[in-house]
Amino acid sequence: MPPSIKDVALRAGVSVGTVSNVMNKPEVVSALTRDRVLAAITDLGFVRNESARSLRVGKSRTVGLVVLDLGNPFFSDLARGAEQIADERGSIVTLCSSGEDSEREQRLLIQFEQQRVQGILISPVRDTSQLLEQIAQIVKRGTPVVLVDRASTRLDRCSVAVDDVMGGRLAAEHLLERGHRRMIFVGGPSTIQQVADRQLGALRVAACQEGAALEVLETSALTLAGGQDAGRALASTPAALRPSGVICANDLIALGLLQEVLRHGVRVPEDLSIVGYDDIAFAEAAVVPLSSVRQPRQQLGREAAKLLLEEIDEAETHNHRHVVFEPELVVRESSDYQHRQMAPLAATPQPAQTDGEQTAKFPGFSGHTTLGH
Repeated sequence: MPPSIKDVALRAGVSVGTVSNVMNKPEVVSALTRDRVLAAITDLGFVRNESARSLRVGKSRTVGLVVLDLGNPFFSDLARGAEQIADERGSIVTLCSSGEDSEREQRLLIQFEQQRVQGILISPVRDTSQLLEQIAQIVKRGTPVVLVDRASTRLDRCSVAVDDVMGGRLAAEHLLERGHRRMIFVGGPSTIQQVADRQLGALRVAACQEGAALEVLETSALTLAGGQDAGRALASTPAALRPSGVICANDLIALGLLQEVLRHGVRVPEDLSIVGYDDIAFAEAAVVPLSSVRQPRQQLGREAAKLLLEEIDEAETHNHRHVVFEPELVVRESSDYQHRQMAPLAATPQPAQTDGEQTAKFPGFSGHTTLGH
């Protein structure tokens, strides 16, 4: 049977309360007594029962983190940043993936609250009224929630995000500067807000450039497989009808697409220039180094964890903040090529429903194409 806190107290010749103070509030115990208790802990091999402590105080030392996809290195880096801050506070981060599944996301939130975590960081699948109400009820019951990689307009909640509309704009402007007029945005599903914002930023740029247009090729997931499907679709399109510039919703899509078009003999960047998003480590290491819109991945996690822990410590006086970082474009070989200037497109731009964006229909593609699951 493992030694108990009573055994430690008996060995050190102190009360159970003193042992508890040494572990939780060492500054209130004299150095001599503290050393005696620590020596007893070491001699007996005592390990504190964190579960019992959590039951007693009603909260654990755990921060829950829900991300969209554990297979995406972007979220691994984000979690690493959150861990750094939590570790400084003596807390740990429990990381879970929603798998871009709203129902699983809701179950994870319920489980975290049941486990009495200190607080929750979440990158939502989508901002449904049901999710927002669930978060509001969790906060009302005393567990703070911070949105990460997603902006919030609510005054009663903190959020940390990147300006994804700006990121889409940077990618589209870069391709236009390199001479591309026939471009395509690849990624999805578009119900994910980050995807929608990146697409919107690119569409706005194309709408302002005479003779330019942007297709949308929607994938079922932001994965390598989704990029490979898109790559096959582009590679099978005759070169004369194929868009020459590609903006991908994330680097996994871009890497899968790059792999597939190269396999089919499409040259990158000469025949097809590609820009990804996130600038994960694999982007620079790709067979053709990938241009990408860089996000401050670890900084996102660190800032979100700081806001959450501040709210935990200062529940009554905490001021909710919305932090938005600006992305930056990193140009590498996959798009660092001056494409020949093309004549204005014969296709007539089709106005979209919002903000004056437009797409044009190229032969072989529709204005918005969705790849099957």
